[in-house]
Amino acid sequence: MDPAPSCSIVVFTRDLRIRDLPALQAAIQASPMVITAFILDDDLVESLSSAPNRLSFLLDSLCDLRDSIRGLGGELVLRRGNWVVEVARLVSETGASTVHLSQDVSAFARSRIDQLTASLADSSCKIQLHSGVTVLPPGTNSPGTGGFWKVFTPYYNKWIEARWREVLPPPKQIHHLEGIPTLPVPTLGELSVTPPSPNLATGGESAGLERLKLWAKSSLERYEENHNALAADDSSRIAPYLHFGCLSPLEVAARLQGRPGAAPFIRQLCWRDFYHQLLAARPEISQVDYRNRGDVWRQDEQDAETWRQGRTGYPLVDAAMQQLLLEGFMHNRARMVVASFLTKDLYLDWRIGAAHFMRFLADADVANNQLNWQWTAGTGSDTNPNRIFNPTVQSVRFDPDGVYIRRYLPVLAELEAPLIHDPDVETRRLLGYPEKMVDHKLAIEAYRAQLASYRSD
Repeated sequence: MDPAPSCSIVVFTRDLRIRDLPALQAAIQASPMVITAFILDDDLVESLSSAPNRLSFLLDSLCDLRDSIRGLGGELVLRRGNWVVEVARLVSETGASTVHLSQDVSAFARSRIDQLTASLADSSCKIQLHSGVTVLPPGTNSPGTGGFWKVFTPYYNKWIEARWREVLPPPKQIHHLEGIPTLPVPTLGELSVTPPSPNLATGGESAGLERLKLWAKSSLERYEENHNALAADDSSRIAPYLHFGCLSPLEVAARLQGRPGAAPFIRQLCWRDFYHQLLAARPEISQVDYRNRGDVWRQDEQDAETWRQGRTGYPLVDAAMQQLLLEGFMHNRARMVVASFLTKDLYLDWRIGAAHFMRFLADADVANNQLNWQWTAGTGSDTNPNRIFNPTVQSVRFDPDGVYIRRYLPVLAELEAPLIHDPDVETRRLLGYPEKMVDHKLAIEAYRAQLASYRSD
């Protein structure tokens, strides 16, 4: 096909929306013709083949994005293959002058940009990076001495005072370059991927906006009061929509700001930004300790698998692990409890837990997932070794009537509180529910002794 006289390409990545997307708006303003594209990268498909929840959510989101773009007169050009090769091929096919992208922070995302820059070095096509993945772009909120914020509170104090960019409306129209070959959005079956969790949420900007609207109306005002209440099931559940960029974190924050109950919720969006700026500054912390405490973790695959399957004998831990398998989601309070159990009671490497969450969570985000695990393990930005969650105490406090446990652990559904929080030996035997794999008190004593031995070396 003949190259267009002037066109730009928007390559969607973790920004699968048309609302508040600077990359899309910049392309529309700069060129009379715009190609909107997504590359289903072979490496991405391979990495998500063992994470069907995220892949399913991604495919839903692409279908929704395609429909939104078609509603504006455009077309989502879908290609499959090597991301860099396919973007460069699209530039060659169309004669595009600019490729617009949202800037991301992971080593994977940054490596792809570097490779694309090198690939297009001899062409006249330029790459423009835009904000859109976080409320504040990493690097814009930094200490006066330079570098990056290493502790959350000073970061938050500056973040909440910062001047945010204006929220952008969705475009009214996209003038699409005709005749560009595109593929249909594949199904999980076509990608030979196992089925996702049976109660997985539907992906996409439309579903995300509806979820945010309903939750804000019903629950925002009581967020601080209810966000730890396991039985209430009152979480916003917008995390996967933020992860895939179906919702703009800036638009969410701006939309809620000033409403009753919004401040503590917006603080959670700041935590997300904080972790993204940490990962931008130190990409290696997705796999290594942010602050090495000297841990020599136990090696016990059998214990790790018992934890993964939710057969620990602690009802709250086991219910939470079942929620993860059923929904591709876990309540935030439960996430802290199961992470503490793995890293403190069992003294197993946080990376084991992070990998399991990456496999099943629809919202599994390299920055948030890995650094939240490190926060609980005590190797993250706040290296508190005494951050320990007693699973039975947490159960009594945040699920006093046992509603959450019954919801996700049917084997205990007939038990009432307080027995449901810690069934006796005979009840466990009758119901076929396992004994506790460790005694919490003894396990924590051993954990503390282990830490003391490191400090004395």
